[in-house]
Amino acid sequence: MSRRLHQLTQAGIVERHVKDNDVRYVLTQAGHELRPVVEALAAWGIRWIGELGDEDLDPKLLLWDMHRNVDRTAVPDGRTVIEFRFPDVPSNSRRWWLVITSDEVDVCDTDPGHAVTVTVTADVRSMVEVWRGNLSWPDALRLQAVEVQGPEALRRAVPRWFTLPEWASVPRPA
Repeated sequence: MSRRLHQLTQAGIVERHVKDNDVRYVLTQAGHELRPVVEALAAWGIRWIGELGDEDLDPKLLLWDMHRNVDRTAVPDGRTVIEFRFPDVPSNSRRWWLVITSDEVDVCDTDPGHAVTVTVTADVRSMVEVWRGNLSWPDALRLQAVEVQGPEALRRAVPRWFTLPEWASVPRPA
């Protein structure tokens, strides 16, 4: 990923911003102009690519995308920590955390050391299916493809903490 970001920086698509230990990449004007093209390609891919292969399922990419779509106004005040467990992946990629505050959302692949608010357990494919809009949160929970552990009110609220990506609503051929 760092090599790709370096290439995008060199091409003038993104700019690297460093503040203290925080590194962020921000779209340039050229990057913003590419946005409609990238979104059209995403919609086309969702509509026509079909089923993802096992090699395409990556918890890191999934959580990275999910972290960009957290509705921080729907999450409880203070720090909210969601632990994601993917029992079907190698042990070094099995556990991930989203640490949500009013200011930011961080993705962690090591335990951030904060109390976990809720734990979401699912195989990667099921969580990707929810995220792509192929399986609704309520159906995933009812079918036990996704399990949420924690206090009942928080368990019920988890789906509202996320806004699905725009392409999740792209119609697919029959």
